[in-house]
Amino acid sequence: MKPRAAEGEQPLSLLPGVGPRRLAQLNKLGLFSVEDLLRRFPRDYEDRRTIRPISGLEEGAAVCVRAMVTDEPVRTRIPGGRTMARCRAFDSTGMLQLTFFNQPYLRLERGREYIFFGKPQPAGRGMGMVNPSVEPAEGARAAGKLLPVYPKTGDISQSQLRKWVRAALDLARGHYLEPLPAGVAEQWKLRPPEEAFEAIHFPQSPEDAAKARRRLIFEELFVFCCAGQRLRGKGRENPGPPLTYHDPEGFFSALPFAPTGAQRRAVEQAFSDLCGGSRMNRLLQGDVGSGKTLVAAACVWLAARNGRQAVVMAPTELLARQHRATMEQFLAPHGIPAELLISAMPAAEKRRVLARAASGEPLVLCGTHALIQNGVELPAAALVVVDEQHRFGVAQRAALNQKAHPGHLLAMSATPIPRTLTLILYGDLDVSVLDELPPGRRPVLTYAVTEEKRQGMYGFLQKEIDAGGQAYIVCPLVEEGEEGSEKKAAAAYIGQLQKALPRLRIGLMHGRLRPAEKEAVMASFAAGELDVLVSTTVIEVGVDVPRATVMIVENADFFGLSQLHQLRGRVGRGSRQSWCFLMHHARTEAARERLQTLCRTCDGFQIAEADLRLRGPGDFFGQRQSGLPAFAIADLATDINVLEAARQSALDTLARDPELGNHPLLAARVEEVIQKTLAASMN
Repeated sequence: MKPRAAEGEQPLSLLPGVGPRRLAQLNKLGLFSVEDLLRRFPRDYEDRRTIRPISGLEEGAAVCVRAMVTDEPVRTRIPGGRTMARCRAFDSTGMLQLTFFNQPYLRLERGREYIFFGKPQPAGRGMGMVNPSVEPAEGARAAGKLLPVYPKTGDISQSQLRKWVRAALDLARGHYLEPLPAGVAEQWKLRPPEEAFEAIHFPQSPEDAAKARRRLIFEELFVFCCAGQRLRGKGRENPGPPLTYHDPEGFFSALPFAPTGAQRRAVEQAFSDLCGGSRMNRLLQGDVGSGKTLVAAACVWLAARNGRQAVVMAPTELLARQHRATMEQFLAPHGIPAELLISAMPAAEKRRVLARAASGEPLVLCGTHALIQNGVELPAAALVVVDEQHRFGVAQRAALNQKAHPGHLLAMSATPIPRTLTLILYGDLDVSVLDELPPGRRPVLTYAVTEEKRQGMYGFLQKEIDAGGQAYIVCPLVEEGEEGSEKKAAAAYIGQLQKALPRLRIGLMHGRLRPAEKEAVMASFAAGELDVLVSTTVIEVGVDVPRATVMIVENADFFGLSQLHQLRGRVGRGSRQSWCFLMHHARTEAARERLQTLCRTCDGFQIAEADLRLRGPGDFFGQRQSGLPAFAIADLATDINVLEAARQSALDTLARDPELGNHPLLAARVEEVIQKTLAASMN
């Protein structure tokens, strides 16, 4: 929906008062054009439509008051070099005490009426306002309106930003283009572009703003869905290495256990892709302990049966080693070798592995980012497996895929992602879901525990350790004093735990350790040399420690449900019963009910859906890490229905016009999103 300009986007210098200094301030906010400014959507509105009498003021939300100033502000200096000014204003119902900090240029005339907008608060026997916005009552422009409140204005005031947005709207009037295909706006009863932009910034009513938001949200999600489908379509256009189908029972029959129905289904879906002529682009999404590696091993087996190689990339060396060991276990009966390639290995061993890979011998090569470095040759590679795929962006997947000239891609994630997010995040991938636990795995028993029961929990912990178990204890902070005094700090916690349970062997893990130090601590815990690992949330996802049977999360009420579920997944990896204790100080019924969600179910997808509703998409993983789109106005936690409608319209549009040749403006917007997605994934 870009305003038409003779030479690209209109510069901000066209706006009144935007000189070099102001332009630098706007650029600092990420604003470089008039369109950027118009897409700086309000995060809220100030409701100045109703003027309240002073006698009717209550502490709370900001309101407008019309009152006469009876004495000029008295200014005083206060500590820190600051200034304070005070005065009083009256209406026919009472007196309002006004306080202004650090406003040396404020001028209020005695005997003149003003409109004050601010939050009322008790002041002596009456009510007051601190730093309210002020305008003369005669000729007031803001009173009686809904005014936009913009995010992150930096050195620019809200009032100045409003003036520039108003000027930008006037500049763009009559020059809007419609990116939505003919009929889509009518089908979903969406406002025209010009009306939507006007109403989102300066609405006449909350209903007016809501209609504008729906239009702009639909457009943004429609473009993103088109981009995701185009990415997927491009992947399908490319042929993959042709593989001949072999019945997976040949692989399953050598396993020491029977695979689950979900694993069999995922293997058949992957085999269909691998032998279908097009390149596989599949996400294998499974809760912790659901057996994703077995599905990957079956795909490696098929590649090897075709005389081809496979690659498995993990985010850490510890996970890469674990994958190598698991692949060896599953594939050794079939004579398929599993090799390891990581940075921290002897040069002679690395040369041996590289030479074996370069020979084209059928094998699986497990490693870290070292796999995509120069010098790694995989002439017979047909399959790329990426573990914990949300840690790698589209471009990293593409770089590894190029090593396979290009190969089939199986991406794996243990993070249960709601369908809403999956539609946006993985539009370029088909999805298989593992929704069953393998035989012998038991659900982790979960309890929300208050401080009064801590000693009893410690006693239970000691009994589990004595019985051969191990435990994780997760704290939100590394050291005391970082933030919130209520939050437990891992470094100090060890001393407290040692006093309570002196026989325990305790290790410490946190994000400030160097990568090699983290690897050493995790390896020591995995080897059984430590009884308890006290850690922040950096515990490696996917690390398999079957003896770990207890997870204790301190200050659990500070974490999102999905994060707690991921932490819980570190235990229950063996056949023994495991437990998770959520220590909390939840003061509200809503906070306690959140934790009870985890106590009632181990279904990660149910928990993820609940977490999305409660906290929004940012809680699942960082935007830079996951490639989560930084939407200008859409909110995936609340706009699910709009997403469904936009996605269906996008599918219909692409079915009629796959290349978007009849929709050049839409095609340009979609390409812009694709390029931004690829660029973001490189960071």
